[in-house]
Amino acid sequence: MTIGLKADQPGLSRRGPDGGYAGFEVAVANYVARALKHDPADVVWKEVSASERETMLADGTVDMVVATYAMTDRREELVDFAGPYLVAHQDLLVRSGDTSVKAPADLAGKRVCSATGSASTAHLRAAAPQALVHELGSYEECVSGMTARLFDAVTTDDALLAGYAAWASYQGSFRLVGLSLSEERYGIGLPEGSPLRDEVQAAIAAMVADGSWEKALRENLPLLDPDPSSLKR
Repeated sequence: MTIGLKADQPGLSRRGPDGGYAGFEVAVANYVARALKHDPADVVWKEVSASERETMLADGTVDMVVATYAMTDRREELVDFAGPYLVAHQDLLVRSGDTSVKAPADLAGKRVCSATGSASTAHLRAAAPQALVHELGSYEECVSGMTARLFDAVTTDDALLAGYAAWASYQGSFRLVGLSLSEERYGIGLPEGSPLRDEVQAAIAAMVADGSWEKALRENLPLLDPDPSSLKR
């Protein structure tokens, strides 16, 4: 079985120095693989970008995608989804000692970073039109800029932000504000018409029921509050 994933998202899915992958999404993918009678040691990992996911499913490069793949009506016209296995909300990452930001209005005049072309930027501009929005090539650059005090906050899905905040390089430096500027339902992408959809859906439900889902979330994204009731399709 070949599974598509991302390699640069701490806490979710990141490639380590040894070439192996770790994170919450890797735990989900391994659980599903076992449920489908595949030994995780035999899983082939294929790195994917956001723009490649539909193509790689359609041409058979991967059997499934577990890569912060938000379930939307447009995408469901192109692929099948099982899930969600995580519901994320757009939030803000600020320095741990910063208590000045409690609502979008508090961002007036503050420097907020997001990734170039991200939908998070549009949501932020609508919610906090007086924020000083900066765009860089990646969220990792944004978080690095926070440590250099170039920015006051970073905005994207709370799952991504929680991963950076828990990363050893930044542990204790940042906190999540707790906003919900948008909702993203992460699903496992499958080729359109895949016979595996019901089995993958059942595997996600089993992961929640036996406690493995909450355990994986607490180990990899400790700043998030597990809420299995949010996973209703």
